[in-house]
Amino acid sequence: MVEIPIITKHHSELQDITEHVRNFIRNNNIQHGICTIFCPHTTAGITINENADPDVKADILRKLGEIIPAHDNYRHIEGNSDAHIKASLMGNSTQVIVENGRLILGTWQGIYFCEFDGPRNRKVWITV
Repeated sequence: MVEIPIITKHHSELQDITEHVRNFIRNNNIQHGICTIFCPHTTAGITINENADPDVKADILRKLGEIIPAHDNYRHIEGNSDAHIKASLMGNSTQVIVENGRLILGTWQGIYFCEFDGPRNRKVWITV
């Protein structure tokens, strides 16, 4: 297992971490298995989505903000309930097949760290 530090710069952002995961596979000479990428934070998540057009990231963040507004009579005292809900929708982990030393992702897919309560110093754990 490896811990990858993630530094976010915005309140909400999707940060492509695909290369971090590829480097872990390469550096550990992993040939076959299931790679798990896990986020140990309750206001952030992990997802796989398109990494060719940056407008997709913007559209996802915009729509999540519309569906789950920052202020909506939430009861949570810290004032970040929207971040908790968004993180729950995205999920805290994903898995990717490793075959012949390569991540098996679709042509346009990338792995994203999803920040909903930043900016912050975060981490992601990767294992096979």
